[in-house]
Amino acid sequence: MIVTTGNDVEGQRIVEYLGLVRGIVVRSTSIARGFIGGIRAIGGGNIPEYAAVCEEARQHAYDLMLEHARQVGADALIGVRYDATEFMPGSTEVLAYGTAVKLQPDAG
Repeated sequence: MIVTTGNDVEGQRIVEYLGLVRGIVVRSTSIARGFIGGIRAIGGGNIPEYAAVCEEARQHAYDLMLEHARQVGADALIGVRYDATEFMPGSTEVLAYGTAVKLQPDAG
């Protein structure tokens, strides 16, 4: 499936808009990652344990969004974006969303 942050797909014509699709997850750090990350936070700089939690959450939200797109019969997703919000202390909601479309090759 084609996934893009743009509003069109090179060489393809959008023939139908199927609507918004999304994937949403709420993640928190494990006790071990939270403890180690907390210790590293004292020194400042990048905190790999927290970055790993964020990346896992983004990937999971992305995968759920793709599954939703397959369910509606999409050929591609356009205008794809991520949004993240702290749900409660230590827990973050990650939302991946985009517009599902049907495509046809350009005639020209």
